[in-house]
Amino acid sequence: MAGCDILISGTGGFAARIAFDIAATAREPVDVVIAGRNLERLNWLRTAANARAALFGAKARFTTHAIDLLAPDASDTLLAATGPRIVVQAASIQTSQVIAQSGNAWTRLVAEGGLSATAVFQALISARVAAAITRSRKPVTLVNCSFPDVVNGMIRAMGHDVACGMGNVAILSNVFAGSAAVPAGTAVKVLAHYQNLSAWRRRPEERDGRAPCVWLDGEEVADVYARFADIQLTPEPVIEISGASGVPMLLAMAAGRPWQGHVPGPDGLPGGYPVRLAGGRLELDLPPGLTREDAIAWNASFEAANGLVVSSQGRASFTGILGGRVAGHIPELRDGFDIRELEAVCETLLGLRETLMRSA
Repeated sequence: MAGCDILISGTGGFAARIAFDIAATAREPVDVVIAGRNLERLNWLRTAANARAALFGAKARFTTHAIDLLAPDASDTLLAATGPRIVVQAASIQTSQVIAQSGNAWTRLVAEGGLSATAVFQALISARVAAAITRSRKPVTLVNCSFPDVVNGMIRAMGHDVACGMGNVAILSNVFAGSAAVPAGTAVKVLAHYQNLSAWRRRPEERDGRAPCVWLDGEEVADVYARFADIQLTPEPVIEISGASGVPMLLAMAAGRPWQGHVPGPDGLPGGYPVRLAGGRLELDLPPGLTREDAIAWNASFEAANGLVVSSQGRASFTGILGGRVAGHIPELRDGFDIRELEAVCETLLGLRETLMRSA
């Protein structure tokens, strides 16, 4: 294959949303490859995406590449075979649907300790892809869709580049922009960590905890919960928004155009930020009066209180309630682990997940 503009790694619901929205909105020619191991699923995604492109008159063309993304050297093989300029990594060994599931000790641990219980699982394939890009020595842009608020920092700590993620902060920025409480044309900027999403899955009268920070035309909203009481997210991952949120950015990247919006994990930073794309690079686009240091510290404080943090020395540690839960099951992780040991730690945690999933 001569090369493609965008490679989508994965065939799940998130990957499908990205492909289908590219197919509906591309106004400039873009070649997309979708990769995964399920041939029937690949064939359907290719068929449906090309049909949607024809239906909407979009200038996107989709092909597929069959590969087991967990096989040894799969990431290197995939990059060599497809020659992408942009990699959208949307494959994971842990489904995001766990946030809406219950009935066993694993889902209970995630509910009580937080989604960072899955961070190592989310990081596995993404870290392999990032490492393969580094080895290739080619200018490939990585957009990691697997838990980017936390995983992108893990990727950077391993010495690899990652442009950003998709969803999370962009879910909130777009639902706020579409709210009846915001006049059309208002400039919306949001600072939000993925942990901010949970409140919007509850009824307005049940929302509490730290709210995201929101600015409308440069003025910060005093009471975010009250201002956006009309907003309601589903208990399940809101793929209809999150998967779609990065598509305008991807198309801008592919075409070399500027873009403004919101992304999680830009350049491995914790949490989500307003950004601008210029000259092929993403930069923070913060509201007046908010410094880069303060924005990063605000986002970092969430995982520091409960979740997973990576030190400047590359040591990953579980914190808060989650730290206690993990250490209770696996005492050797009480003091964290070297991020370079990700693969071995993943095997250990997979064993724990299997055990807990068998326990009510």
